[in-house]
Amino acid sequence: MTRRAAAGLGRLLPLLLIAAAVVVVAGAALLAACGGSSGGSSTAQPTATVTVTASGSATASPSPSPSPSAAPARTTVRVYFLRDGKLGVAERRVARTTMPATASMKELLAGPTSDESAAGLTSAIPAGTRLLALTIDGTTARVDLSSRFASGGGSLSMTARVAEIVYTLTRFPTVSSVQFLVDGSPVDALGGEGLVLTDPQTRADWRDLEPAIFVESPGVGALLQSPFMLTGTASVFEGSFQARLVDSSGRRIVNVIVQASRGAPGRGRFSKEIAFSTSAKSGTLIVFDQSMEDGSRQDEVKIPVTFAAD
Repeated sequence: MTRRAAAGLGRLLPLLLIAAAVVVVAGAALLAACGGSSGGSSTAQPTATVTVTASGSATASPSPSPSPSAAPARTTVRVYFLRDGKLGVAERRVARTTMPATASMKELLAGPTSDESAAGLTSAIPAGTRLLALTIDGTTARVDLSSRFASGGGSLSMTARVAEIVYTLTRFPTVSSVQFLVDGSPVDALGGEGLVLTDPQTRADWRDLEPAIFVESPGVGALLQSPFMLTGTASVFEGSFQARLVDSSGRRIVNVIVQASRGAPGRGRFSKEIAFSTSAKSGTLIVFDQSMEDGSRQDEVKIPVTFAAD
């Protein structure tokens, strides 16, 4: 071999080594993608990273294993049940969805959980009622329910079950009214006493079922982070009442005065930002007004909550 040929071979050798390393890695990747010779599925394996040194030698080192996937995102929905014959709200966290109104209806028809029942929430909607369809036409929600929804109960029960659905759906700013269907047919009257539902129903039709202090947020089971917004409506003397947050042992965390836009006999809206600090994991939000005669609590509502970790 001549000196010139040897020099050329010396320059070519590193390139041949690099090409060989690439072929080996590509072959391994192809084999993994095909699931091996058995043709079955395979679990992901750590990949190899090939490093080629200046001298042309190749070494392989494993890549870091993929990190565990993040926890799935959640959507918070609010469903309207009953408490002592008046409306009460529960707050639930469900898998992220692009159809929160449908998710809210499904949660409502499932009825109160054991924790919500312990907090005094009940439902007038018959167990076993199914959601057949839900569409939004302009600002009107058209809700189609199975025939179980129209079964049993007197006028009070019928009124309450309609109100639960109307309030659950009209909490969305794009919905102002609800039209009811049963098994695909529009409902003109519900129940033996004929609760008339010929027109789409709005919240204004069911204000009598709002309690004196109607907290819409937070609801039972809410996950509170400081600060949080206390919102709803109230019909109390001079529109003023107290909101007190206590921990699971009953120790007071914070107490504030809340002012609604109107006083009784009218009904006003309220919205209050409340900041707090606690190391407790759970507690209770208590709202009440006080008697002008003896200072006793009136219209008290207790809402169990949990506190978000810092």
